[in-house]
Amino acid sequence: MTSITDTFAPATDARYSPGEVGDFVALLKPRVMFLVVFTALVGMTVVHNAVSPVIAAIALLCIAVGGGASGALNMWWDRDIDAVMTRTARRPIPAGRVEAGEALAFGLTLSVGSVIVLGLATNWLAAALLAFTIFFYAVIYSMWLKRSTPQNIVIGGAAGALPPMVADAAVTGTLGIESLVLFAIIFLWTPPHFWALALVKSGDYARAGVPMLPNVAGPDATRLQIWLYTLVLVPVGVLPAVLGFGGAAYAVVSVVSGLGMLALAWRVYRVRTGDAAMKSAQQLFGFSILYLFLLFAVLLAESALGLRLALPVLG
Repeated sequence: MTSITDTFAPATDARYSPGEVGDFVALLKPRVMFLVVFTALVGMTVVHNAVSPVIAAIALLCIAVGGGASGALNMWWDRDIDAVMTRTARRPIPAGRVEAGEALAFGLTLSVGSVIVLGLATNWLAAALLAFTIFFYAVIYSMWLKRSTPQNIVIGGAAGALPPMVADAAVTGTLGIESLVLFAIIFLWTPPHFWALALVKSGDYARAGVPMLPNVAGPDATRLQIWLYTLVLVPVGVLPAVLGFGGAAYAVVSVVSGLGMLALAWRVYRVRTGDAAMKSAQQLFGFSILYLFLLFAVLLAESALGLRLALPVLG
């Protein structure tokens, strides 16, 4: 584990790392950054058609850079456990392509820059929310929760759910019910999504000493939590249609895909042994990504096409 004495120490005695541009891009966790930008774009446009393209572009760029900065700081701090986990061992720092000190400086520079630019270009509420998002992920989640509690994903999931709120604040200066609902969807989606992966990768987490729920409470308790969170997630996922900022297409997609989530989560709960258990967890993990993408993509499409009309039966 990372100690106080080596927290700010360079990973090697080398003065410069052999890292290339692609290695520093990898520090930003591009796939996570894409999700951050995508959900922020939906939060920005779902109820605000008259958004200045310039302000929107600057806000999205700052949110993307801030999200990437969080990833770099996370990789800097987690370099010790990344080195012993098979799915993270080839990341730039444990692989020796980027020094820890360089990653820290890179992450801090991007963090400060993204917050300042967002504040100057839009407003300081958005900047404060972005700063809180970075702090929450890099410090509260990475440095504290991840290594201390099996509820790390539940509490830490707030950081990944905040981008729609940051985007909403950037273009309006306030926070509306719409971005709060989008926050709730991502927040409730995070535990079943990551715990499905944790069931498959429990050996990795055990070697790294990370107290993920399957390693602390056991696989069966994790399956129950996945099922319970999915039961709450699916009705919340329909709320945009109920509240009127999701249209008929969204209502259909959210219900159908929600039923798919429930079916897969129920299978994870019921199938507990052998290869079938691991396969069901992998299927839920994969489908959960599609589920979240479909919800936000349909909201974005309806907004772009002017089809954001509530169903008559929903008022």
